[in-house]
Amino acid sequence: MPSHKAAAKSLKQDARRNAHNRSTKSRIRTVIKKVRVAVSENNIEVAKTELRMAVSALDTAAKTHLIHSRNASRRKSRLMQLVSKAEAALKAEAVAETEA
Repeated sequence: MPSHKAAAKSLKQDARRNAHNRSTKSRIRTVIKKVRVAVSENNIEVAKTELRMAVSALDTAAKTHLIHSRNASRRKSRLMQLVSKAEAALKAEAVAETEA
């Protein structure tokens, strides 16, 4: 237990920040998961919508130093690659069906 008023206040602030950071990181993981699930179900439109939300959440987390800016950039890049590859595969599949 803290022995000074300032230490007690600091403890309260740390607990509040910890709870906020935990919820934000959880939100980021959830949005990223939604993008991956949409891609695995070949639902490109939903994946693009969720990708926009994921990019926004990652940018916000990087801006507030919750995660490192390069970490956010890497995650955004990987998600964008995933969505664009899935979209290209779906288009190639559609072209193959029309030719056959």
